[in-house]
Amino acid sequence: MNTTPHSFHIPVMGLGFTIDSPIRVAHLGINSVVSVVDDLLLERIRKHYSELYEIPFKRIGRTAIDGRTRRVKEFLNMMNQIVSDKFEEVKSQPIFSDSEKDRYFDLLPSVSDLKKRYKELYFTTDELIRTKLGEELTNLMKPGEIQVNIMSKVDLLRNDEDGVPFSAEHSDANTALRGFAESDVDGSLVLSAGFNPRLYGYLAEFEDFYRLSGKRPKKRIILKVSDYRSALIQGKFLAKKGIEITEFRIESGINCGGHAFASEGVMLPTVLEEFAEKKHELVETFDPLVQSYYEEKGWSFPEMTFEERTPAITVQGGIGNNGEMQRLLDYYGVDSTGWGSPFLLVPEATCVDEKTMSLLGDAGESQFYLSNVSPLGVPFNNVRGSGSEINKRELIEKGKPGSKCPKGFLSTNTEFTENPICTASAQYQIMKIDQLKTSMTDEEKLNQQINEILDKDCLCNNLGFSALIRLGIVPEKTGKQAICPGPNLAWFNRTYSMEEMVDHIYGRSTELDRPERPHMFAKEMSMYVEYLEKMMALTGDDPKERRKLNKMKANIEQGMDRCYELSLKQAYPGENLESLGRIVYEQRKRLEELFQPEVRAEA
Repeated sequence: MNTTPHSFHIPVMGLGFTIDSPIRVAHLGINSVVSVVDDLLLERIRKHYSELYEIPFKRIGRTAIDGRTRRVKEFLNMMNQIVSDKFEEVKSQPIFSDSEKDRYFDLLPSVSDLKKRYKELYFTTDELIRTKLGEELTNLMKPGEIQVNIMSKVDLLRNDEDGVPFSAEHSDANTALRGFAESDVDGSLVLSAGFNPRLYGYLAEFEDFYRLSGKRPKKRIILKVSDYRSALIQGKFLAKKGIEITEFRIESGINCGGHAFASEGVMLPTVLEEFAEKKHELVETFDPLVQSYYEEKGWSFPEMTFEERTPAITVQGGIGNNGEMQRLLDYYGVDSTGWGSPFLLVPEATCVDEKTMSLLGDAGESQFYLSNVSPLGVPFNNVRGSGSEINKRELIEKGKPGSKCPKGFLSTNTEFTENPICTASAQYQIMKIDQLKTSMTDEEKLNQQINEILDKDCLCNNLGFSALIRLGIVPEKTGKQAICPGPNLAWFNRTYSMEEMVDHIYGRSTELDRPERPHMFAKEMSMYVEYLEKMMALTGDDPKERRKLNKMKANIEQGMDRCYELSLKQAYPGENLESLGRIVYEQRKRLEELFQPEVRAEA
């Protein structure tokens, strides 16, 4: 179950946008997630903060033995030290002195027991009682958790100097995992982007993921999933190795920031209902497997209540106001929520350069789109006009398209080479375009495919530039920064203080509310129908692909039915249920038109 003082967390965003978020917000009790995909970026950020906080720093060179593991470990150790020191400083501050300690309690939701005790203390006049209650309250304060994200799909197994592949523990995901596991952090590992047996199996090598001596694991597992079936499969695999899941973090397959791992059209209302109905089944399925593993190892497994053994269920992806959040918490019974993209406009919480923040604040709905820029071949939520897009266009105009691929984390293509290369690299793009020019005669189709190739972006490098610019590590003129906001950001139009955003989240202020903003489920629905339309255009009349599209259509229609039922219920304050009913009607009609035989024939 959720044990944090807040009912929201800040999810991972890109490679650099939340890279220092725990340093910024953990002392205020807010959980946030750091990406450790780019260990070279971590090293540059570590150097910056080590100098800022006067922490000894010794550079770990790019070719150092087990360098990736060491860079991740040392970065997290530094972050853990800074967070701990800041939090202890906050705890030591006098209460009711307009300090960060007061800010800690002021930001809490009104339903928080800590918040209530804080208010009670304010009205306590007896000095002895006041001192005692103040000490008790201070002891109950908790810092926000440092959570670390590893994308399971980003798991390149590199070669040594002689071209021989390293052993499995040296894959990109496993080395990052080892860095986290060997660090001092008492926090959570967020596993995302699919099932990776090699990575999941490696977890069993580290004792910090187990309840040794009857204590909760020092390092806990959060699985980011898009449906119940995925949660069950991955959870069972881990349970057989004695690994418990602390939290299932449900994310919309399409209405989110960054990579959109679009499901088969299964919308959030459908997913949330299934989790609500089967939540207890997760415990009943995993518990015997976990306990069996402990018995095999000769370890004792502590007695716990059913509630203590039940993983938290959280949700993220397009949440825009308190009404929608209350719907998720009360109606669907989730434990907490994730608010990502809006925090890109909160300088206190995330690491975004001023130029990019200005772009995001000014951008309207039409400028946020599902792009083709990711070398992974997965749709990627994007905004038009980023520094990365401008730089890419300039290179194409100069006749020098593609990236030099300085990091290679997304190198997966072996079409022309024995070793994987990245589809955003100049090497791949030049070879692929030459191949197409010699094999295609239809000029229109040729140009279309060339544009798709040139559209790929060097996300490994460019998603970290904004943080480097913001921290003054590289000059602003570098101008290659990529950004990955969700479309929900269209309804936030300036930078905000932490108080403004948190008050908005908890419904304590309506200043940021936009009555015309469609419901988060309505937006998800529209995006899935639009995505289905694009897939139909790409697949043609292939029977196998058509069956997949028909299944997606059926799943979208099921989600529409649930959305329509929801639209008839009483809305929470600020929740735009009217838009939900209206858009169900519009998108159902659009879906029917897409699947009319004569429309398909004309297409």
